[in-house]
Amino acid sequence: MSLPSGRIRRPRRLALALLGMLLAVALAACQSRQAAPEPTPVPALAAVEEPAVAEEPAAEEATAVPAQEEAAAAVEPAEPQPAAQEAAAGLQTFRIVPEGTEARFYINEVLLGQPKTVIGVTSDVTGELRVDPQNPGSAEIAAITINARDLTTDSDRRNGAIRRFILQSERNEYQYIVFEPVAVEGLPASVAVGDTFQFRVSGNLTVRDVTNPVTFELTVTPASESEISGIGAATVNYPDFGLAIPEVPSVTGVEDEVRLEIEFRAVAG
Repeated sequence: MSLPSGRIRRPRRLALALLGMLLAVALAACQSRQAAPEPTPVPALAAVEEPAVAEEPAAEEATAVPAQEEAAAAVEPAEPQPAAQEAAAGLQTFRIVPEGTEARFYINEVLLGQPKTVIGVTSDVTGELRVDPQNPGSAEIAAITINARDLTTDSDRRNGAIRRFILQSERNEYQYIVFEPVAVEGLPASVAVGDTFQFRVSGNLTVRDVTNPVTFELTVTPASESEISGIGAATVNYPDFGLAIPEVPSVTGVEDEVRLEIEFRAVAG
């Protein structure tokens, strides 16, 4: 069935009109998007990023400073060696040498009805002195050791009695007599090469397993800047050290007192 031509034309006009309106809206939207300016960087973002870049080196420096301080603290100065300590203190070490050194004891007895002084000697002596030539009063004396096994008199029979019975120095634990200085008194304020001076050294003397206080009177002479010589003496009673002298028919009497001497030569080095 055919429709009247007037009804067909009106809807087509309406559709065309609607289509035109839609195209116009679409074109306007496109032009609006094309014309819109591109967004500019937000200043706040730049402000945040710039300090972050600037602060990174500062953070590294702050980290590096403690690290450097820790490294510096870790590198501690080496402890000075004894020679360096002595040099800093102005002290010079002198060591006792066998040549020109002798430890001696003197004891009186009655042998075959005649008075006799028995002398025992050894050069086996060790020890050190530390001296500041500009300040002798600061002198230090280390322990002095005497090899009692090496003490020798004018009689082999007496030597044997000393080593086996009196000092018992043939036993390893009693081989050495040791004097350990505790105090030095009477040192002069200044000393020149060739000058002789006197002073006292108090300390502990150990013979076998007994220790007693003893004071030595010393006379010392600096022979040169590298050599010191001297002699010291003290008197003790041998019974005080628990010593006993065997009785023999030829000896009718032995005094209790024993004179101890040490004549020494010490060289620098």
